[in-house]
Amino acid sequence: MQKNHTHHYQGYAIRPSAHQLPDGFFSSNLLLERPDHRMNAQRYQFYSLDYFKSEEQALQHSYIWARNWVDTRG
Repeated sequence: MQKNHTHHYQGYAIRPSAHQLPDGFFSSNLLLERPDHRMNAQRYQFYSLDYFKSEEQALQHSYIWARNWVDTRG
């Protein structure tokens, strides 16, 4: 099962996702999008940031990771 949840943070749409692997763990994934009025939206995709025993843990990790990424890019 794959779930997507969209959050907005400092001009970015944060879309964490998780998918279950054959071994039962969940991969933490992420899509970040930022609108740009001069060009197309900027998109950043990150796969398998880490692995977790639950889908909720994987989604939470992606969300926290995204906020840290945005904060450190200025």
